[in-house]
Amino acid sequence: MQELLNEQEANTTFNTTSNHSREIVLKAYELFEKSPDWVSFFREVLGVGGVARQVFSTPEDYLAFEKSEAYAEIQQLVARLRERSKPQADGAEPTRVITVRLPKSLHESLRAEAHDRHTSMNKLCISKLLQMIDSQFVPKD
Repeated sequence: MQELLNEQEANTTFNTTSNHSREIVLKAYELFEKSPDWVSFFREVLGVGGVARQVFSTPEDYLAFEKSEAYAEIQQLVARLRERSKPQADGAEPTRVITVRLPKSLHESLRAEAHDRHTSMNKLCISKLLQMIDSQFVPKD
């Protein structure tokens, strides 16, 4: 009996998560149809104050969302907007600069990958930063 209740609870959680994911995808498509720049789209959908973080407010829920087909679909929309890459409007979100220390071999690898993909290192690095990463690949402090 307890196993059946646990299974029903898991199905309810999955269905709720699935419904929330569909809701976020629908909102993402509504915004996408307005042809925003990719930064505005990212901010409104996946950014800190975006709809996805409002719906999935715990780190565990958001990590589960990042592994969903809905998240992958939204990432495709971000990529399509980045391809359009129209100049940002006046008053757009300011740009921030970070400095990352990395080994020479990794830098050379990124440079070669950017060349092979016919893009800049900046665009390649932003693409990599936008992707979900599995926490098992991130060292703990």
